[in-house]
Amino acid sequence: MEIGFIGLGIMGRPMALNLLKGGHGVHVWARRPESMAPLLEAGAVGCSSPAAVAGQVEVVISMVADAPDVAQVMLGPDGVAAGAEGAGKHGLVAVDMSTIAPAAARDLAARLQARGVDFVDAPVSGGEVGAIAGSLSIMAGGSAEAFAKALPAFLCLGQNVVHVGAAGAGQVAKACNQIVTGMGVLAVAEAFNFARQAGVDPAKVREALLGGFAYSRILENHGQRMLERNFKPGFKSWMHQKDLNIVMQSAHELGLCLPGAAATAQMFNAMVGSGLGEEDSVAVLKLLERLSGRTDGAD
Repeated sequence: MEIGFIGLGIMGRPMALNLLKGGHGVHVWARRPESMAPLLEAGAVGCSSPAAVAGQVEVVISMVADAPDVAQVMLGPDGVAAGAEGAGKHGLVAVDMSTIAPAAARDLAARLQARGVDFVDAPVSGGEVGAIAGSLSIMAGGSAEAFAKALPAFLCLGQNVVHVGAAGAGQVAKACNQIVTGMGVLAVAEAFNFARQAGVDPAKVREALLGGFAYSRILENHGQRMLERNFKPGFKSWMHQKDLNIVMQSAHELGLCLPGAAATAQMFNAMVGSGLGEEDSVAVLKLLERLSGRTDGAD
């Protein structure tokens, strides 16, 4: 299948490479031409615009920063919809795998549908490691027909692919994911900071907790990164801040009380405000240490 991929950052580049490894023809575009170089070397076709991508493929995927970026690549003058119209294509499937608000996803779906393009919102979980390994969890919203057409691409990118419901449902699932992961990372960081401040080795605490009901993949994977003080981003703190802001805005629209998510969102606001936004979300441990008065200079 001929697949387009727009957005070749930390997540997008390995995802596009996995589509090539899966035997698909891949047509790419990125705002920075140098981002396309690894894909072109691997056999992808470079394009001059999202419209040019759309004119050559059956499914086009975007993986960009936020809702305005998605709207631009999908609906802008040189966007996917314009490319489909120019090529006389009907039924092109546009898939956005970014994390945006559910309301924004539903709005995009309606606007694209009016221009003859089917839309699937399919945000992912698994970070850079999952993108490289092709083991992402993919949460999809859209029609059954559009999901089925995009499924061969999804199977190259993830191991857990779920059609959650209609347009926007994928983003609701991703918001739930960010509530759980955000609170989970903060919980592990609080536990490790508590252990250290109490004079106990956090590594031994983690070893003990992994054998009980406190076990989680966050404790296993992110907890190990905290112990190693490996704060190099697979998922930057400012991105988790953005996602939790989406959660809180959606909760406001629904009139919901989300006290744990609200507290976690404030911690990630503080992460960005204190200069830790470019570090991985596990660096929330550093923020807690600073607040606890740790002055040994460990980073």
